[in-house]
Amino acid sequence: MRLPRSVAGWTIAVFGLLALLLGALGLIWPETQLRLLGFEVPAERAPGDYTGTFLTASSMASFNMGVYYLLAVATEWRPFYRFTVWFRLVTFTVFTIAVLSDVAPDRFLAVAAWEGLGAVATAAGLWWDARRAGAATDDSVPGPVPATDAAR
Repeated sequence: MRLPRSVAGWTIAVFGLLALLLGALGLIWPETQLRLLGFEVPAERAPGDYTGTFLTASSMASFNMGVYYLLAVATEWRPFYRFTVWFRLVTFTVFTIAVLSDVAPDRFLAVAAWEGLGAVATAAGLWWDARRAGAATDDSVPGPVPATDAAR
């Protein structure tokens, strides 16, 4: 796989790699993933407790999402970068509300912050890349040619 070719690409690559690795962690060592997120890990689960099933599903989703992000980086798929900004902001909002309404533990705010900061970093990277591309275009386009030079 080739390295990212833009600032926004680097933000997507970092998120994609972490999503892939954390998804793998949840699949291989689910108890570690639960502790990392601040959830209890009882010695034994009660009947009807589908925590393991849910963790497997969300870890597989995270793993797959990591692959999608890295594929977007490999192809420099900029519309995907822009798409992620909005949906990571939605994710930030949902996770924050989950903590504030006592659905998730306070440590889950770190997940919300990661999503929000990631969205802002990618948006800033997109802005910077567009600005840099505009400057390169302005420098490479010659100005008007004087009439005396046009005849030569």
